[in-house]
Amino acid sequence: MQFYYGNQMPLRVLDEAEFWKHQEEEHTVVIRELVTNLEQKYVDALKEWEKSFKHTHQQVVRYIETVNRTQGQVSQALYQDILQLTSFCLKQSEQFIQFCRTMTEESKPISSNPTAKVVMNHFIVESEYFIGVAQTILYQR
Repeated sequence: MQFYYGNQMPLRVLDEAEFWKHQEEEHTVVIRELVTNLEQKYVDALKEWEKSFKHTHQQVVRYIETVNRTQGQVSQALYQDILQLTSFCLKQSEQFIQFCRTMTEESKPISSNPTAKVVMNHFIVESEYFIGVAQTILYQR
């Protein structure tokens, strides 16, 4: 986490989202690389997740740049937009967690590979961590 925001909630939550959306994007690649015989439906879905995380990450970066340009003077409209984006980020992570759980249970190459199962569980825990941190930041305001 970067510490350029002081106690400003918008930058704090955006900073977390920026880091974790990039992580989740990378997780999609790691899964595809680790489980070389992964079913095609999961490969295709992971590629879509990768695109989605990349797009979300780019949106978060644009908001960080906008908040920095305003020198912390965030309008009510921008504040609401940030809350809406944060809500989307949290829902996206929740959906990704569910997808990872389903894949872990239903994919034979993952369920039969102890290393892949550990990695999948680690990725789930990391996304859950992001959700917890973001919610903590949001509720401190």
